[in-house]
Amino acid sequence: MASTRKSLLNTMMKHRKRLEAVPMRVQFALDPNRFRRFSASAGDILLDYSKNRIDEKAMEALFDIARAADVEGRRKAMWAGKHINVSENRAVMHMALRYQGDRPVKVDGRDVMPEVREVLAHIKLFAGQVRDGTVKGATGESFTDIVNIGIGGSDLGPAMATLALAPYTRPDLRAHYVSNVDGAHLHDTLKGLDPKRTMFIIASKTFTTDETMTNAHSARGWIARALGDAAVRDHFAAVSTNLKACDDFGIRPDRIFGFWDWVGGRYSVWSAIGLPVAIAVGFDNFAAFLKGAYEMDQHFLKTRLDRNLPVIMGMLGVWYRNAWGFATHAVLPYDQRLSRFTAYLQQQDMESNGKSVTLEGKPLAYDSGPVVWGEPGTVGQHSFYQLIHQGTSVIPCDFLIAANPHEHMPPHHDKLVANVLAQSEALMLGKTKDEVVAELKAQGLDKEQIKALTPHKLFPGNRPSNTLMYPKLTPEMLGSLVALYEHKVFVQGVVWDVDSFDQWGVELGKQLAKALLPKVQGTARNEGNDASTKGLLAHYRSLKVSE
Repeated sequence: MASTRKSLLNTMMKHRKRLEAVPMRVQFALDPNRFRRFSASAGDILLDYSKNRIDEKAMEALFDIARAADVEGRRKAMWAGKHINVSENRAVMHMALRYQGDRPVKVDGRDVMPEVREVLAHIKLFAGQVRDGTVKGATGESFTDIVNIGIGGSDLGPAMATLALAPYTRPDLRAHYVSNVDGAHLHDTLKGLDPKRTMFIIASKTFTTDETMTNAHSARGWIARALGDAAVRDHFAAVSTNLKACDDFGIRPDRIFGFWDWVGGRYSVWSAIGLPVAIAVGFDNFAAFLKGAYEMDQHFLKTRLDRNLPVIMGMLGVWYRNAWGFATHAVLPYDQRLSRFTAYLQQQDMESNGKSVTLEGKPLAYDSGPVVWGEPGTVGQHSFYQLIHQGTSVIPCDFLIAANPHEHMPPHHDKLVANVLAQSEALMLGKTKDEVVAELKAQGLDKEQIKALTPHKLFPGNRPSNTLMYPKLTPEMLGSLVALYEHKVFVQGVVWDVDSFDQWGVELGKQLAKALLPKVQGTARNEGNDASTKGLLAHYRSLKVSE
């Protein structure tokens, strides 16, 4: 397997060497059909990948690599419920959570769809009752604020989706998200809320996650102090599989929503983890969100590789990471409501493929996942785009843009679209020395001024980007976009031969933090750690004000 992948890398390097001498602006000049040749669609999503350092031979080689790595076979294995999460010996079946068909979906020989539909029905009932005021607080008041307490996948997915779907929310029913164990996060969230009208959703599969349960107990205390301990049962719900711990906490059995070990945290927004989204936007919109993801699943499962959006995007990512050595990837949505989308994708991508060993536990002989980052346009244009355009590192980018906004505020959206198109064009074209000199001459500068300014105004260009364009950011479209990136990450994990569904890298810090807590609190002696940690602990204790 390792030798096969080394051979595949060598194939990519041959195509890189061939294409290095042919900038994209030349390729566009030579081929008026380049956009048509290198664009593809899935439903209403258009992917323009023509502004990449590729030609047909390079793309054919990338699809051959995907076949050699058995992307198609692994895709089938995932949907068949095989235990492709090898280090945890689990199936990976988040696609079942949004499945719209009527066939059985089996995990370990058992059809999981009856349970999935039962949980969805529970979500629909409860979300509807919160929204229409049937479910009330302890004093008989309807809820105006829902506070979701979770972390990682139990926070990023629903927080991202709720913000993205803000046009579908109600002003009298607000959703808030608390994840950080820093007390400031919970404090500032609760600062303007009325306990009589506030419901908490505790999202923790085991009901033991330290950050989540610390925040949960503080929230419980906030309700108990204001309304009495008996009010807790009316103000809390839970997404968990630990029924006893939920009962001990004071949560009613009919307000506990379960999910399964074949649902990874960063793939769980489609499950009961999405409960706050369903409350915020209504179950019908949550169902449309699931439907959009299902439609992308069908595209991914059934479309040939060279027209398959997740495969195209995934293989371009492999191309840049391994053949070109580009270490980061920017996701730049031109939509303010997608301001948490890139943060969500950071976990999706970096927790999945940030691995250094193969499925067999052997050290990787090549780089795996990139650093994923970004901010919404046009804000980023006035900060980090400088580095993207003229910095020494090449950063492949994804631009996302809807053709139609939710607001009727001309000319805002036209200017937004003009900016996103300009950025991808500028990255591709750059600005040559001749163009700079001609521009400066037209401004009336003399030779010495032109000579001094020209190096600063050169743009190297030939910097790759994808553009995803779609009609409007609806619940269905958001579901499709999220699923698109899920499958892209899957494709890359298969090619890199890593387990994209475990996350052991988050465990070590948790273990050490648990051991350090008594030393931080001063109930254990400051010994046994490295000199730096011991020194920092001592300095912390010297600065700490007694409570």
